[in-house]
Amino acid sequence: AVSIVQNLPKDGEDKPTQNDQLAFYALFKQATVGEVNVPRPGTFDFAGKVKWDAWKSQEGMSQDDAKEKYVKLLREYLEKASDKEQAAKLLEQVR
Repeated sequence: AVSIVQNLPKDGEDKPTQNDQLAFYALFKQATVGEVNVPRPGTFDFAGKVKWDAWKSQEGMSQDDAKEKYVKLLREYLEKASDKEQAAKLLEQVR
């Protein structure tokens, strides 16, 4: 699932929204690291703060639950994709 997310379109109509990207990031971090274990980035690291906040929002979720939600989010994303043929191939890989 991670390799599929990493290779999602970088532009075009099937490009993940910023919210999608943050959700994938937060669930990935929760699934692989667990609870936030680093201080919140400084004032001028805007992207870092947004990513940290997204990860922090998953606090209390088990790593296994985060993995399941990550795959579920990917399935939902692919089901909405405009390239149905490619999406179907990718969905087969995460079932």
